[in-house]
Amino acid sequence: MRLRNSRVRTKITALLLSLAALWVFAAWVTLREGVNLLWVQQMDQRISQPGDVLLLDLQKERRLSMILAGQRDPANVDALREQRAATDKSRAEYTRLADSTLARLASDDLLERRIDASFTALNELEEARQWFDNPSSQYADWARARYTDAIAAMFRVYDGMATLDDDKFAADTRMLVAANRARELFSQEDALVSGVLATGRFTTVSYNEFVQIVGAQRHAYSEVVQGLSEAFPKAGEGISSSATRAKANGLEDQLIGLANPRKPIRTVTLSEWSTASSAWLDEGYGYVRGSGDLLIEASIPIAAGVIVRLILAGGLGFLAVVASAILSVTTARHLVQQLERLRDSAHELADVRLPDVVDRLGQGESVDVKAEAPPLEFGDDDIGKVGQAFNAVQETAIRTAVEQAELRRGIRDILLSLARRTQALVHRQLTLLDVMERREIDTEELEDLFKIDHLATRMRRNAENLIILSGATPARGWRRPVPMVDVVRSAVSEVEDYTRVTVMPIDEVHLVGRAVADIAHLLAELIENAVSFSPPYTYAQVSGHMVASGYAIEVEDRGLGMSDENLELINQRIAHPPEFNLSSSVQLGLYVVGKLAERYGIQVMLKRSPYKGTTAVVIIPRELIEEGESGAPSKPLTVVGASMPESTDTPSRNGELFSAPALVPPPAPAVEAPPAVSASSAEDASDPSQTTPSGLPVRVPQASLASQLREDPNEAPAEDDPGRSPEEIRRIVGAFQSGTLRGRAASVESETE
Repeated sequence: MRLRNSRVRTKITALLLSLAALWVFAAWVTLREGVNLLWVQQMDQRISQPGDVLLLDLQKERRLSMILAGQRDPANVDALREQRAATDKSRAEYTRLADSTLARLASDDLLERRIDASFTALNELEEARQWFDNPSSQYADWARARYTDAIAAMFRVYDGMATLDDDKFAADTRMLVAANRARELFSQEDALVSGVLATGRFTTVSYNEFVQIVGAQRHAYSEVVQGLSEAFPKAGEGISSSATRAKANGLEDQLIGLANPRKPIRTVTLSEWSTASSAWLDEGYGYVRGSGDLLIEASIPIAAGVIVRLILAGGLGFLAVVASAILSVTTARHLVQQLERLRDSAHELADVRLPDVVDRLGQGESVDVKAEAPPLEFGDDDIGKVGQAFNAVQETAIRTAVEQAELRRGIRDILLSLARRTQALVHRQLTLLDVMERREIDTEELEDLFKIDHLATRMRRNAENLIILSGATPARGWRRPVPMVDVVRSAVSEVEDYTRVTVMPIDEVHLVGRAVADIAHLLAELIENAVSFSPPYTYAQVSGHMVASGYAIEVEDRGLGMSDENLELINQRIAHPPEFNLSSSVQLGLYVVGKLAERYGIQVMLKRSPYKGTTAVVIIPRELIEEGESGAPSKPLTVVGASMPESTDTPSRNGELFSAPALVPPPAPAVEAPPAVSASSAEDASDPSQTTPSGLPVRVPQASLASQLREDPNEAPAEDDPGRSPEEIRRIVGAFQSGTLRGRAASVESETE
């Protein structure tokens, strides 16, 4: 699974490594055959050839030593001395070659131990020689056994020698070694019989040993003849039909058939036995030697095959590996380059072209799908077919993006048109309400008109939310600067629970006219949030003062507050408002605040309040502020007189910061409605105690009624209270109406300027 998910280069490298490992294995197997051929050659030259000469000399020295033990005449002594010199020479040559570095390298541990054992057995011959030079009462067969042991050690060396990795060649080699062992048995018999004939009689021990050796060598020759007949037919037939062997066998039968072996032997002489045995030993050695020559000739094609395989596996195999590596690398490089082109094209489509097309479509530009999705050339191979499929994918993706953008733009245009129409209707409604409020003198009806006026103002803010969400700009604006306190009061007037808002002392500064409507809208959203997510019995405070970077307005509530993670997330969204998604209907107010802040470079940040609530800090840049004479009201401006809700439950935030309507943004501007009724108009009222700290009239139920008409749910009205006079009521209502008219007139005048 891990290799399946690996890169193409990794897979190609793994393939090449596997191929190289296979070549190394094949080359090593073939090289091992070549090395084995080299070792066989070294063993033949350094062990087999000098060992064969040494075996013949040891067999001759053993026979002459046994003759000397029976007949100590000068001729036998001279012959043995000459043979010992020849044996010492061949032993020295064998020891030198078998103990050489190449012979040791060609030998394994077992063969090295057998070679060392042969050296030890050859060194022990000195004791046997000393006995033959000075015979003692000890039986002569003890000394003869030292020669037999040395020759047996030589044969064990032959058994441990390596051979070629060819079954037939190895079997033929073992057969020749067996033939040589059979010859050695007859050589042992020859030495025994020669010593017996030299003394003239058998002993019981020597006779029994003679019979055993004859049986062993005849059985060995029968096995050898059967094996040689298959591998070397000429040698097998020659041994089985040899006259010299038959003559030697006849003499053996005569010696075996002696009536009393311990009596002097008269039937067979030493001369007859020596002639027959020497002839058979020489003839048998000829058969073995000839078969060995044939075996060497047969090894030549085997060695040639090994060399050919070595050349093919080592040379041509290496060339094949190199060619495969070059082909794999070039193929992999081409494949990787094609895949990299596909990858880069996919990244360019996803990261550059599609976003660019969407942005251009958002700006109203027309996009040519063919020009934006040019087909890429990848050839006609398998990768090329994938490239053709990618061309179809990118064209479909861009065409879909164009269609979706056009669809969103159409929906946005529809919603913007509806928002503009709603805005115009609300403006007409506010104008009509203004006319109705001016001519209404009944206090209860006037209070209801004020409530309708306030609802219409909030409806206008919701309509402006749609305009802002669609990316357009509301049409309201002022040409002259407006006092900051009026901007804050206008924002408070657009909040449903405006009576729960306390406006703290605010520095006497002015806000440039072009930013009045939008900043008032921004503050209204923050204030709406403050009063919506705090207990109904608490107040939200709004304060403002100059700071180093501009003008700071703080909106503080006494709600439950938010976690640090939510505060960080909301601040990030305000600082970097995301692209508005038509499928999302939550946190619209958050998006509106972010867009308005981004439009004027305003910093908006939420933080924890010391009262465990939330404080929204708005930093208005200095370029939007015009400072005037410093001054502030002597006491906080507090909205009073509103009845509190019966429920004291605190609303849950649920991650939602702003309570904006769940509408999607439409585009395209239209005629904008004038701002909300100026809250400062009530400041000029004849009775300042009818106004709120925000400049709006205090709506106290039954406050404008005559005392006789007021109702108390807890106690009946006093019948002796005469109440207010009609003149007093007329004066109060007139002052209220006069102040309202002056405030509206001032608001209209500031808009036209």
